[in-house]
Amino acid sequence: MNFSMAYKTEDTHERSENESFELWSEQFLQRKEHELRRLTSEEAEKLQNDRDLVSEFKQLKLEREAQKNWDLFYKRNSTNFFKDRHWTTREFEELKACRKFEQQRLTILEAGCGVGNCLFPLLEEDPSLFVYACDFSPRAVDFVKQNPSYNAETCKAFQCDLTMDDLTDNIPANSVDVTTLIFVLSAVHPDRMHLVLQNIHKVLKPGACVLFRDYGLYDHAMLRFKSGSKLGENFYVRQDGTRSYFFTKDNLRCLFKKTGFEEVSNEYVFRETVNKKEGLCVPRVFIQSKFCKPQKQC
Repeated sequence: MNFSMAYKTEDTHERSENESFELWSEQFLQRKEHELRRLTSEEAEKLQNDRDLVSEFKQLKLEREAQKNWDLFYKRNSTNFFKDRHWTTREFEELKACRKFEQQRLTILEAGCGVGNCLFPLLEEDPSLFVYACDFSPRAVDFVKQNPSYNAETCKAFQCDLTMDDLTDNIPANSVDVTTLIFVLSAVHPDRMHLVLQNIHKVLKPGACVLFRDYGLYDHAMLRFKSGSKLGENFYVRQDGTRSYFFTKDNLRCLFKKTGFEEVSNEYVFRETVNKKEGLCVPRVFIQSKFCKPQKQC
């Protein structure tokens, strides 16, 4: 069992809008394992009984309005919802250690940048980076560009539907050293996830990696969805119309391999969120992985 430090920066979107964030805190130890967490009998029964799917009509509507729902999310929450992710360089050494030469400028793509909670901490830590940052939501991209730390010499932010818009319209092919895909792919319909990875594959240099972190199967966020929220296997809709998929290592591995990537690492991350006032301790499950674009064959 491998233990490493964890930080209070995880995505909190699954919490109720009326829930006080101040009541919750993260434990500072996380563990990484290869096996799924075991469900309690009550959890297993709840998932087994939750068989009714959202109607096809509503599912099609959710797909059509996906961008609008994320734009409304950022309209309601502005830049105040997610915490800055200062942990990324600690968890992913590639964000600071993949320069082959001292004077080489590291080029990063942050796919699904939101309002810049990962982007700006990265640039603050290393101003020599150049970061391409894209998001599905035009409003989120506007927030990035309005940030006082935004500088066109170190960052290019643009709106992009990664399932439809060709990244090479904004990024040269085979030019990116590393891509971050952090709490992003879970918001995409499972039938369209491969399109995101194919798109990213085109702009990565041979040998470059995708650094991935997202929701794992049986995360607390999955277990607290109410009946009537299920869209498909491991796929749910929140009250605000945004959606979330919960990955297993196997389906993530299969998805990346089918789109031309090679697995470097792929493991579950377990941690706990506690509410001392309410006496609650809930299990969090994430997947943290690295997948690389193969080197060109000689």
